[in-house]
Amino acid sequence: MTASTLPLREAARAIVLDADDRVLLLRYDENGGVWATPGGSLEDGEDHAAATLRELNEELGIDEKAVELGAQLAERSKDHLVSGREIRQVEKYFLTRFSAADVDPARASQSDNIREHRWWTLAELHDTAETVYPLGLADLLTGVLAHGAPMRPVVLAG
Repeated sequence: MTASTLPLREAARAIVLDADDRVLLLRYDENGGVWATPGGSLEDGEDHAAATLRELNEELGIDEKAVELGAQLAERSKDHLVSGREIRQVEKYFLTRFSAADVDPARASQSDNIREHRWWTLAELHDTAETVYPLGLADLLTGVLAHGAPMRPVVLAG
């Protein structure tokens, strides 16, 4: 199946920063262990912003009403397997801020195989040898913290 004929799966993800400009990443065991931003696929009739808020609640126990989403910072397309089926996932990344105290995994309704969560400094992101998705997250955040949100969403590599 070619990329153009793969089933499309739309997803929304949050780039979460705290007051110290650390970014929240979740660790999954897949592919030998990867770190990724919170988020997931859209449900029927849901837009990207609503999906981002729902996913923060489901994965981290965040009260959706307490979160204010900022600008869409980036987007990414990636072909990969979901439940043994190859799909093309198109993700939109939204900026938001909250504190570590707001995260309560005990209130999370769907752990989605999350093994842990961790707040990363920009220096740690730049220096890590671990796999972090999306690729280019450290460079994106460097630009956002120095210059603010981009005028148009940045297209990230797979």
